Amino acid sequence: MILLLLLCNCFLFLSLLPSARSSALTTAIAANERLCFYVDADKAGEKIGFYFAVQSGGSFDIDFDVKDPNEKVILDGKSERQGDYVLTANTVGEYSFCFENDMSTLTVKLVDFDIMVESEPRREAPAKPGQVADHTSALEESTFRLSSLLLNIKRTQKYFHTRENRGFSLVRSTQNRLFWYMVLESLGIVGMAVLQVYILQTFFTKTGRRYKV
Repeated sequence: MILLLLLCNCFLFLSLLPSARSSALTTAIAANERLCFYVDADKAGEKIGFYFAVQSGGSFDIDFDVKDPNEKVILDGKSERQGDYVLTANTVGEYSFCFENDMSTLTVKLVDFDIMVESEPRREAPAKPGQVADHTSALEESTFRLSSLLLNIKRTQKYFHTRENRGFSLVRSTQNRLFWYMVLESLGIVGMAVLQVYILQTFFTKTGRRYKV
C-alpha cells in the first residue's frame, strides 16, 4: 500500500513538471550577415529562455534582437559577448531571434546559442488533504531543488565551454601572428644579407681607369 502511494505521488508530481521545447545550436555568421531563428509560442504566458555566447571571431561580440509576432523589438543588444535571458510570451505566435555581424568586414563569428520554450502548468490542489499532499509537497521541493542545481551546472558548463573556445581562438590567433612575424623577420634578415654581399662585392670589384706609361 505504501509503495502504491509513493508511485501515485511520483506520477502526480511528474505530471506537474514543466514541459519544455529547446534547441541548442552553433552557427557561423559571416561578415555583414544577419541570421534569424524562430520559435513558436503556443499559448500566452509561456517562458522563453534565450542564451548565447560568441565562441570565436574578432572581439567575441555580436549584435542581436528579439521580436514578438507583431515585429515589436522586446530585447536587443549591441556588441554583446554573451547573454542569458528569460522572456514571457505575452502573444501567441512566432518569435524571432536574430544575430547581426555588422561591425566586422572580414571576420566570421561563431555563436553558440540555446532557445527554450517552457510551459509551466499550475499546481492543482489535492482532492483530500493529508498524507498525500505532504508526500507530494516533499517530492516537489526535492525535485525543484535538483532541477535548480542541474540548471546551475548547465550554466557553469556553458561558461567554461565559452572560455575554452575563446582561449583556444586567442592562442590560435597569437600563433598565427608569431608565425608571420617570424616569416617577415627571416625575409628581412635574408634581404639584408643579400644587400650586404652585393655592396661588398661592388666595392671590391669596382675598377677604375687604367693608364699606360
